[in-house]
Amino acid sequence: MHDAGLVAGAGAVDGPGTADPLLGDMRRAGLLPLMVLHYVAREPCYGNQLIDRIAWLTAGTVAVNPNTMYPLLRSLEARGLVAGDWELPGRRGRRFYRITPAGEDERRRLADRLGPHLDAVAASVEVIRAELLER
Repeated sequence: MHDAGLVAGAGAVDGPGTADPLLGDMRRAGLLPLMVLHYVAREPCYGNQLIDRIAWLTAGTVAVNPNTMYPLLRSLEARGLVAGDWELPGRRGRRFYRITPAGEDERRRLADRLGPHLDAVAASVEVIRAELLER
C-alpha cells in the first residue's frame, strides 16, 4: 500500500487547485478553457459569473481568481473563440462573452481530449473512497 500523503501531495499548502495530482494534468490540457467555453456556449456570461459557476461545478476544487479568468477571457477573445460585448455600450461595466463557431469547435476538441482524463480521475476517486472509507 502507498503512503496516502505522498500519493496525494499532502505537503502542498498553496490552496485548492494548486499542485493537484488529480486535476493538474487536466489543467494543463485545457480544463479551465473548456469550462469557460462550456458556460458561454449555454448563454452569455461575464468573468465573475464564470468564476462562481466553476467554483459551484467543482465544489471549490478548482479555484479561479480574476487574475486568471480575465486574461484567459482576453486570450480566448483574441483567438476568436469567444466574442465579448459590454453590457452598456460606451461605458465600462460587465463584459458578456459568448461562444463563436470556432469556439464551439475548440470546446468539442477539448471535451474529446479531456474525457479520458475525467474518467481516470473519477475512477481514482472511487478507488480512494473505497480504500479510505471501508468500514
